[in-house]
Amino acid sequence: CMRLTSALLADELSRIRPSELVLPDELRHVDDEGYSRMGWLRDAEASLKFSVSYRPVWEFRQEFGRQTLEKHFQVRSLEGFGFEGDCISLSAAGVLLLYVQEMQRAALGHILNLRLFEQGHSVLIDDATRRSLELTRTMREGARQGALIEVLDQTVTPMGARKLADWVDHPLVEISEIQARHEAVGEFRQDRAGRERLRDLLDQTYDLQRLTARLATGRCSPKDLISLSRTLAVLPELKKQLERFENRLIASQERELQLCQQAHERILKTLQDDPPLLVNEGGVIRSGFHAQLDEFRDLSTGGKQWIAKYQAEESERTGIPNLKVGFNKVFGYYLEVTAAHQNKIPADYTRKQTLKNQERYITPQLKEYEEKVLRADEQAHALEQQLYEELKQELLPYCGQLQRSAEVMAVVDVLAGLAELAESRDYCRPEMTTEILMDVEQGRHPVLDMILPAGEFVPNEILVGGDHGLIQIITGPNMAGKSTYIRQTALIAFMAQMGSFVPAQRARIGIVDRIFARVGASDELGKGQSTFMVEMTETARILNTATARSLVILDEIGRGTSTYDGLSLAWAVTEHLHDHINCRTLFATHYHELTELTTTLKRASNWNVAVHEQDGQVVFLHRILEGAADKSYGIHVASLAGVPTSVIKRAQEVLQTLEQEHVDAQGKPKVPSRNKKQSPKQLSLFDPVLSHPVIDKLRAVELNRLTPIEALLVLEQLKQELSREA
Repeated sequence: CMRLTSALLADELSRIRPSELVLPDELRHVDDEGYSRMGWLRDAEASLKFSVSYRPVWEFRQEFGRQTLEKHFQVRSLEGFGFEGDCISLSAAGVLLLYVQEMQRAALGHILNLRLFEQGHSVLIDDATRRSLELTRTMREGARQGALIEVLDQTVTPMGARKLADWVDHPLVEISEIQARHEAVGEFRQDRAGRERLRDLLDQTYDLQRLTARLATGRCSPKDLISLSRTLAVLPELKKQLERFENRLIASQERELQLCQQAHERILKTLQDDPPLLVNEGGVIRSGFHAQLDEFRDLSTGGKQWIAKYQAEESERTGIPNLKVGFNKVFGYYLEVTAAHQNKIPADYTRKQTLKNQERYITPQLKEYEEKVLRADEQAHALEQQLYEELKQELLPYCGQLQRSAEVMAVVDVLAGLAELAESRDYCRPEMTTEILMDVEQGRHPVLDMILPAGEFVPNEILVGGDHGLIQIITGPNMAGKSTYIRQTALIAFMAQMGSFVPAQRARIGIVDRIFARVGASDELGKGQSTFMVEMTETARILNTATARSLVILDEIGRGTSTYDGLSLAWAVTEHLHDHINCRTLFATHYHELTELTTTLKRASNWNVAVHEQDGQVVFLHRILEGAADKSYGIHVASLAGVPTSVIKRAQEVLQTLEQEHVDAQGKPKVPSRNKKQSPKQLSLFDPVLSHPVIDKLRAVELNRLTPIEALLVLEQLKQELSREA
């Protein structure tokens, strides 16, 4: 139970990919036993590269968390947020809220809601499956390019991109919610003109979610508010465009869209069209907005003009051609005269500073204007900062409306993007059902279908469940497309339940509660696990947690050990999935012996990848057909890879010998018959018997000391014991 809980926590960390974890201080120093219990955290920290911060233990108390949240939301109870009675989640929420407040050193007025995350509301996908299916990152390079999300992401706003990532992390399980998204995507797809107009409007907006967060925390710059204003300017037309759609989900989004026109007008009235980045640079507030500020600015500007005029007049009066008026923060304004003109200094000049080859002077008239100019500049800057702070305070009450509008824009962006994808790639709307099946016509792998040249990818039917059986045993050569086929099956189910159309001509898909993918081979040496250990750990996870509604795809289970060990495991795993879990399973394998399972497993069927062979040449057709493959063509693939001819010939000789020794009279692989009344002492499928109670007793018999009658009695006794086991 603890292993499963730790695995679920590790899966959640992999899904969320946090930059920081907040833990109780008691975990900062733990003994060896405690550290081993936290091994999952150590492994996650090494792979995900997050930092860990520690807080006092008392902050994690449930009552403290509840009080912190009630104080923030200014409520007497959290029942309005759906929390009744004790809930350990409140401890985590309270600690995080307090921690963020301390780190930000600002109010968190933009945090307006509290929701309880429950795993049962979305499809469960563990970390190994996310990596195998390459949902957000490729397995080899860890890059976004080549992953499913790159194909799905047709959004035009940062908000839409984040919302899409959230949908990828949480595919739906409620059929009505899935269908609502499909209907919205369908209507956007039908109305191309309306969709393109919406996407064009969204493309003109800025990141409203981030802008709102900066406003709420008091960290927004003048340019941020101008970006906010320009985004709000688009919303009336966006709302008008949404009104043309009849879909219920789109209509609900239109109703939620808040225009915040007063906020828009307030920003336009207050700020310059292109203000500087920082308020203290000046020139932020629009001229004509505040009379006193305009007076200060006029005085400041006029004083500087006067100084320029004064410099010209003094130069003419004194006859000093290079006389100039300067300024620094220490001495203020001054008249600078070179040593060559010292004899021309008037009596009203007062020496202020002596430098090499020049002197600096001040006059009563210059000092008077200096004080006026400096005072006007300071007063203008102070007043501008005051007016800017007042503007931010006036905008704060709009944060809730701005957040709702940002959420609408994100959802609309994702739905319109999925519609754009569906039209451009010719996707179909899947029919969702509660039946346990997958019936897909001309299904395609979404990533390969986009990467490969048009028409090059070979589509395939997917028939799992119903009359076709729940377990597909898929055989065929390497490079023929087995892995692609099973992956595209999982990806089509995944896309359908996150709300997307799917790459197929037609699709009928039964709701999936969990998706498991055991594909590829990799070790985790940092955890002390070999490739085969990782494979078996992931397989164990599937067998222990899959349900009848799960979708399981397996690729080459058991290949990391000896042939007979691996085949035995693959055989037993398939039987367990069939007898005890009874879920949709696609099992790609090179163990041709497994095709015999269809004779004993009623809900299993054989499928193979079509190959055309002529004159010793093999062509992979990439078509999945019903029936078992007759050979693997592994030696042919080795030849294509450039393995020396001598090695290829020797391999063919060895293969022929091995095949002759391991087939029966009909030329079929020698496999054990299935006994449904298997006891815990069931013999190995293929290895010679090494130990059995009857055999052990037989070995212990000393034949040389037995009389013929005693030997017959021992034989009868052993025979009866075997009969009882049968």
